[in-house]
Amino acid sequence: MSDTQVEPPVPHRGHRYDDGTDLGGDAAGEARAASSPVRVQSPFAPDEANLVAPLTLVLVRHGVTEHTEQRRMSGGGVPGPALSAAGRVQAAKAADLVYGMGRRTWVQLPHVTRVIASPMVRTQETAGALGRRVGAHVETDAGLREVEFGAWEGLTVPEIIARDGDAIHEWRRAEVAAPGGESISRVGPRGHAVVEALAREHAAECMGGRDVPRGIALVSHAVAIKSIVGVALGMPAHRWGAIWPSPASTTILQVRAAKDGTIAETHVLAVGIPVE
Repeated sequence: MSDTQVEPPVPHRGHRYDDGTDLGGDAAGEARAASSPVRVQSPFAPDEANLVAPLTLVLVRHGVTEHTEQRRMSGGGVPGPALSAAGRVQAAKAADLVYGMGRRTWVQLPHVTRVIASPMVRTQETAGALGRRVGAHVETDAGLREVEFGAWEGLTVPEIIARDGDAIHEWRRAEVAAPGGESISRVGPRGHAVVEALAREHAAECMGGRDVPRGIALVSHAVAIKSIVGVALGMPAHRWGAIWPSPASTTILQVRAAKDGTIAETHVLAVGIPVE
């Protein structure tokens, strides 16, 4: 017997705001919404009475680069490399997938109306494809940058082992930092701080009279995304490596914020949806 927990969908109300969350926003939809409950209470969710509307965060990993294809370390300490030709194709596919959320797929989710990216070239290029598709300019947040590999930047795992022995495996288990770089355990709090700030901003907008679901795409990197998910799930840092977002994949988080902006709970709806 499966022990999978299935959470009831959260229906959206039609509304008059032109922010991409107006599913069913015609007159008939508004009439139906006025006579229906605001939300369905899930037995697995915190008390809805103190929560604002859901905030959906779509974490998109950048498309492949030459370093990705060669399995070389690409961290947050240097701007490059740029997307390869294959990576640009992947970015376009990821953009179409994100655009389709709330339209063709994941119809219970709000449309993505903001795109925020790490400052690295590959994420900015991927985010540009998303922004053009959903009609949003790209914002930048350094909290989404990749772990800094320091002396390991541009090296393959065999080259790192030849240079520093078992240190790469200690780093993978979040036990040490890369020489001149970062430890994985520092990336999670940095990335999740972006999530926390967006939750506060969303709650403030909701309490200001626009209590509607919103969707935001965060374009980031493999270690950064797995670390953000790991923090959201309360996993110890040495287990974050078990989360594996492939290039240009999407990971969906539904953040349930309280009226004061604190995060009551985060639902992980999907991890690493591939584009191909």
